[in-house]
Amino acid sequence: MPQHTFILNGKAVTADVEGDVRLLWVLRDVLGVTGPKYGCGVGVCRACTSHLNGKAFTPCAVRVDDVAPTDEITTIEGLPDTVGAELHPMQEAWLDLDVAQCGFCQPGQIMAAVATVRKAREAGREVTEADLDTIRNICRCGTYHRIRQAVLEGARRME
Repeated sequence: MPQHTFILNGKAVTADVEGDVRLLWVLRDVLGVTGPKYGCGVGVCRACTSHLNGKAFTPCAVRVDDVAPTDEITTIEGLPDTVGAELHPMQEAWLDLDVAQCGFCQPGQIMAAVATVRKAREAGREVTEADLDTIRNICRCGTYHRIRQAVLEGARRME
C-alpha cells in the first residue's frame, strides 16, 4: 500500500492508504485525530474544517494523494499556539460566550474563525461583518448569533 507523509499538528506523520482516500478518513480512522467531524463528505457543511498551510480547508474533499510531504495540516487538536496555554484565544472566547449547544460543529467553526481572523490581519485590518459572512460552516443548532459574537471576541483576544 502507498505511504503518504505530511505534517500534522506540527509532527511528521505517515499513513499507509490508497491515494484516493479522503484526508478526513486518514485523519480520523488511520491517525486517530477526531476533532474534524464528518458531516456531509463533500465540503458543504464544513464540520471538518481544518487548516492546510494556515488556510481553512475541508479535508473531506481532499484526496490524501493531493497532500505533499511539506504540507502542514492543523486540526483543532493542534490549534493552541500560545505558550503555556491549553486553549487558543478563540476557544476561550467560545467557552466564555457559551456558544456551543450540541457542540458537533464547533471544531470546524473555530478553525474557520481563526483562519478568517488571520486572513484579515494579514490584509492589515480588523475582522468585519463581511468577513463574518464568509464563514459558511453549518450549525445544526443555529447558534449563529453567538458564533459571530465569539469570532469578534476571539479576534480581540488574538491581538
